[in-house]
Amino acid sequence: NENHVFEDKTLNNIDFDNKKVILLTTHRRENWGKPMENIFKAMIELINSNENVEVIFPMHKNPSIRKLAHEYFDKYSGRVHLIEPLEYVEFTNLMAKVYLIMTDSGGIQEEAPALGKPVIVLRTETERPEALEAGTVRLAGINRENIATIANELINNEESYKVMAQATNPYGD
Repeated sequence: NENHVFEDKTLNNIDFDNKKVILLTTHRRENWGKPMENIFKAMIELINSNENVEVIFPMHKNPSIRKLAHEYFDKYSGRVHLIEPLEYVEFTNLMAKVYLIMTDSGGIQEEAPALGKPVIVLRTETERPEALEAGTVRLAGINRENIATIANELINNEESYKVMAQATNPYGD
């Protein structure tokens, strides 16, 4: 819904029309610690090198993830929005509004392409090879440089973005 008003007031103040907003979700146990630090460093690199980029990170309830998120992102509070986890409908509305999704979630890899949103997978492998083959997701792994390179390409190369956004979703519509 184009005119959706979010319960989280932070989200209502984001300029989804003129900013390239990235939705980041990461919570998998395998990404705790160093991998998550790499992901967070890549996000900071992205906002520092692209002034039109903002990040929304619905924080997992895990205290160590929250602590790390605050350590990395509090000084970027105008550009990185740390929010509470959203209910499903709110989250889906948010997915529909953002430019790009970066995640380690399997479900999002299936849902986002139905909304025409490219997905960068923050894992070294995916159980959804059909999404890779279809071109709706790209596997970035957990290397800071690799994550930043792939994201920068989708932020700055309209053709690369369109190829992914318009790829046929292997899971249907």
